[in-house]
Amino acid sequence: MENIKVRANPNSMRIEGKDQRTMRHFNPYPKHGLLFSVFFAFMIFYGADAYDPLDPTGNITIKWDVVSWTPDGYVAVVTMNNFQMYRHIMSPGWTLGWNWPKKEVIWSMVGAQTTEQGDCSKFKANIPHCCKKNPIVVDMLPGVPYNQQIANCCKGGVVASWGQDPAGAVSSFQVSVGVAGTSNKTVKLPRNFTLLGPGPGYTCGPANVVPSTTFLSPDRRRKTQALMTWNVTCTYSQFLARKNPSCCVSFSSFYNETITPCPNCACGCPNKRNCIKSDSKLLSRVGVNTPRKDNAPLLQCTRHMCPIRVHWHVKLNYKDYWRAKVAITNFNYRLNYTQWTLVVQHPNLNNVTQVFSFDYKPLVPYQSINDTGMFHGMKFYNDLLMEAGPTGNVQSEVLLQKDINTFTLKQGWAFPRKVYFNGDECMLPPPDSYPFLPNSGYMDSLRFTVLATLVLSVLMVIL
Repeated sequence: MENIKVRANPNSMRIEGKDQRTMRHFNPYPKHGLLFSVFFAFMIFYGADAYDPLDPTGNITIKWDVVSWTPDGYVAVVTMNNFQMYRHIMSPGWTLGWNWPKKEVIWSMVGAQTTEQGDCSKFKANIPHCCKKNPIVVDMLPGVPYNQQIANCCKGGVVASWGQDPAGAVSSFQVSVGVAGTSNKTVKLPRNFTLLGPGPGYTCGPANVVPSTTFLSPDRRRKTQALMTWNVTCTYSQFLARKNPSCCVSFSSFYNETITPCPNCACGCPNKRNCIKSDSKLLSRVGVNTPRKDNAPLLQCTRHMCPIRVHWHVKLNYKDYWRAKVAITNFNYRLNYTQWTLVVQHPNLNNVTQVFSFDYKPLVPYQSINDTGMFHGMKFYNDLLMEAGPTGNVQSEVLLQKDINTFTLKQGWAFPRKVYFNGDECMLPPPDSYPFLPNSGYMDSLRFTVLATLVLSVLMVIL
């Protein structure tokens, strides 16, 4: 089961507050509770709008640049730009589909391939790469021959998020289309684009003709222009991707032995009968960690039944600073999370002093508020979150400078308001269950115990 062991730390510098009570009436949205509830229900009902308040302009833009005309069609470079700040496409990678408006075929591709050829029986001499009305395209794997590559191809469909790695947030391939128009006036744009990355959740709009792209030559001395360019914009909705959350959050603190766990069945319990206990002999079977084609998880048995748990521990309270520990645990035996991201919203993130073993980048969705930041693994160190088991976790600590006007340990202020893992919002515990400050009598006793321990230690050294 879950292994979180935290004890109250009597040596944790200063502790604020005289007579602190439980948080039964704590509400993170006290003035706008009803409005927030209505808005949240609206967003669930209209999930396809895919609006993310922490990344309001995030999307994946697919750009088609016609670079040359052929006797019966054109050659185009297709570029996929991931403009999402913290949501990337992980292995097994993206899958792109569309419908041809006429009887187009794909003569050849560089840097990608279709999953099926389709019926090409009417072609006798040159056989097209694909004759399907609705082709499905996937990226090539790394290591393909050089003559089958173009720039930004062949990553196995893995595309980094823009906020984490702008250079890796792009994927491209080249396609030669036949039985199509041979001019700007006769070419018909593909329709009904679909993007899977690697599961559902993306909704793509129609293709729209835009000003032609300008390219620079390799020596950057000469400009060339695409003959025709159109864009397709795809946005992500967590509500379309899955019925239940895919992660949950638990809390603990140095000033209270109570641990606030993830809510029961936080991610739903459809896999409760098929989960495996951490000490099960089934884990020694060959192939137990092999991913399935349908991406079905094999979860460790827990109360929350989530693939990912994020634990936030308020660790220390100094005079001018405070310290939190963040741990991410993978409970899915079949999946490694590559290039993972963790987004946290907390009012004190505007004063982050040091992050010890994660990379950190502030996110500023609104100019006047800087309360959101993105954590991600250091490359070649902990950017791979292994499958469930002894190595299936990563952790770091965050040192934050206090704002004397806002800092408090009362009413759960030290815990995050929102947490996202890989772009999906995690379920937080109910606010009235957060670890609370003990009352003043307990604090006086704690101070006395600490002082007595120090005096005894000094006497033992002297004697």
